[in-house]
Amino acid sequence: MSVSTPTRRPFHGSCHCGFIKYIVFLTLPHKPPSIGTPPPTDPSRSHQEFYRCNCTTCHKAGHFHMRMAWAPEDFMLLSPLDPMAELGDYTCNSGLVHWLFCKTCGGRCFVFEGEWETAEVDLDEMGVKDRDGGKMGKRTIWRPKADGWSEQRECGCYLSVNGYTVDAAQEGFELGEFITNRWVAYVDCLELNGPEREPRYDKPYNGGAF
Repeated sequence: MSVSTPTRRPFHGSCHCGFIKYIVFLTLPHKPPSIGTPPPTDPSRSHQEFYRCNCTTCHKAGHFHMRMAWAPEDFMLLSPLDPMAELGDYTCNSGLVHWLFCKTCGGRCFVFEGEWETAEVDLDEMGVKDRDGGKMGKRTIWRPKADGWSEQRECGCYLSVNGYTVDAAQEGFELGEFITNRWVAYVDCLELNGPEREPRYDKPYNGGAF
């Protein structure tokens, strides 16, 4: 298989102290939706997206958005299993989106809005290995609830992984390539700039950062 062939594979992520642990499935190399990507056949699904937002919440939280095409299958929280109770929670604006963070180290691994569930899954069958390449077996995980979930905008469902919390030194994941290859879209949601503008890939909008 060519290294240029997009392949879906699991990556480990965590907060700094390790209390938050998750698995995210990403398809790399990434092909931004703007480059001839056909629309999803399932209207509730979307395209994988990587982007930086210049709104004050995203900018001050240092959140590098990684949105999966279908979060109920592409994100699994291994710890904690009751994040709404065990993690710190910051909400702003509408108060519907949960900016969850570790109460020990302050790490923000993901942002969430919607319904959720716990489930038992066989990680070995899903191709997930531990960081040493060993088996992980059956585990209880927390994930977005598939029933009623939609990745479309303004649907009350939202999950965005902070790309900076994906664990380092994993084969196939190198953040520097995201900028070099222009996989990262820059969006303009800063209220002071006026109406939102279309994403662009060359440089951030006013108030944003690379």
